[in-house]
Amino acid sequence: MTTATTAAGGLSRLEPAPNGHHPAWLTEARRAAFGWVAEHGFPTLKDEDWRYTRLGPILEAPFEPAVPGMGHRLSSSTIDTLAADLGGTRLVFVNGHFAPELSSLTELPEGATVTNLASMLAEEAERLELFFSRPFGAHHHAFTALNAALAEDGAFVHLPAGTTVDEPIQLVFFSDTAGASLVSSPRSVVLAGPGSQVAIVETYVGVPGDVYCTNAVTEVVLEEGAVVEHYKVQDESETAFHLALLDVRQGRGSRFSSRLVALGASIARHEVRVHLGAEGAEVGLDGLYMPRGDQHHDNPILIEHAAPHCTSRQLYKGVLDGHGHGVFNGRVVVRPGAAGTDAAQTNKNLLLSDHAEVDTRPRLEILADDVKCTHGATVGRLDEDAVFYLRSRGVPHLAARGLLIYAFVNEMVERLRLEPLRSRVEKLVAHRLATGSEVQT
Repeated sequence: MTTATTAAGGLSRLEPAPNGHHPAWLTEARRAAFGWVAEHGFPTLKDEDWRYTRLGPILEAPFEPAVPGMGHRLSSSTIDTLAADLGGTRLVFVNGHFAPELSSLTELPEGATVTNLASMLAEEAERLELFFSRPFGAHHHAFTALNAALAEDGAFVHLPAGTTVDEPIQLVFFSDTAGASLVSSPRSVVLAGPGSQVAIVETYVGVPGDVYCTNAVTEVVLEEGAVVEHYKVQDESETAFHLALLDVRQGRGSRFSSRLVALGASIARHEVRVHLGAEGAEVGLDGLYMPRGDQHHDNPILIEHAAPHCTSRQLYKGVLDGHGHGVFNGRVVVRPGAAGTDAAQTNKNLLLSDHAEVDTRPRLEILADDVKCTHGATVGRLDEDAVFYLRSRGVPHLAARGLLIYAFVNEMVERLRLEPLRSRVEKLVAHRLATGSEVQT
C-alpha cells in the first residue's frame, strides 16, 4: 500500500464532526479547510519547502482526533517538573484541550484577556472569524489547513492599547494518549494592541514512549508599537511527531522576538512566517535544535519585508548526534518599495557523529534598492586542537568535548531572558548532552 493511499485513508478518519454549538461561518470554514486538504493532498519531497522531510511515518500512522475529557496521568503537582515556574498565568492543555484544573490564572491588567479558544468560540466567536475564515487557497499547506479544520481549543490572548503584562503568560501543551494514536490540533491567537507588551512561553511535552502527533498553529498580531517576546520549548516524546506554524504579522514600529529550543519528537517541523507590514518593524528569531538517534528537525523560516526601514535578525544553531538530521531552510524576501531594509541571517551547525547530517539553505530574495542584507551558514565538527588543548591541561576527553559543545550551545541558552526558563533549559540541555552517547545507533 502506498503512502498516498494510506494518507487518503487516514484523512477520512480525521474529517471534522458537526458541532451544533459552532456558528455557521466556523462550520463552513472548517469544511472548506478540510476540503482543501482533500483536494491538494499532503506535501511530498517534490515540494521545495518539504524536500528534506519524509512524511511517511506520520501519514501512515492511524491517527484519530483527540477529544476533550480524555483521562490523563497528569496532576497539578507535576506541572513544575515539566515546565518552568514563571510565576504568572499558566494555561494547561491536555491533548490539545484546555484543562482548567491544571491551570492557574493570576490577576491581569484591566481589559486584558487570557483564556482558552473554546470559551471564545462559545461566547465571542465573531472575534475569531478572521483567523478561521481564510479565502479558499490561502492555506500554506495541508497541515495548517488540517489545523483549521480540526482545531477546537488553544489559547486566546488579547491586550488592549498600552497594556503591559509584567509576568510571562505560559501555555503548556501536554500529550497523554494512554496508548491511543491521537492527533491534537491546538490553535492559539495573540493580539497585541498598540503599545502593549507581553512575554508568551509555549511548552510542548508528552508521556515518553507515546506515539502521537501535535499539529499546532500560533498566530500573533502586533499593532503599532507593540512588543511581544515569544519562547518555545519543544520536548515531546521522541516517539511522537510535532508540526507547528508560528505566523506573525507586525505593524508600524512593533518589535517581536522568538526563541526556540527543540529537543524532542521523532519528526519535528518548526515553521515560522513573519510579515513586516509597516515601517520600522523589528523581528529577531533564534533557534537551537538538537536531534539525536534517528530524530529529524526541520526549521523552515520566511521573513517578508513588505515595508521600508524594517529590521530582521536570525541566528539558528544545530547540534546533531547519532543519525540525527537537521534542516535550516531560511528565506528572507525584500518586497519592492521596502527601502532601508536591514536583514541578517545566520545558521551554524555542529556534527558530533559521522552519521549526523544537516541541510542548510539560507536565502535572500531582494526586490528593492538601498538595502543591507547578509546571510551565511557553517557546518563543522569539534575542533580537535581545542580538545587536545583541554586534555593537555588535565581535562578528561569526554569532559573536554562536553565543555566545547556546551560553549557552542550556551550562546543560545543565554538569549533566554526569563531566568526560570533559562535555568530549566540549561538542565534539559545538560542532561541531553550527558546522555547523548546512550542513544546512538
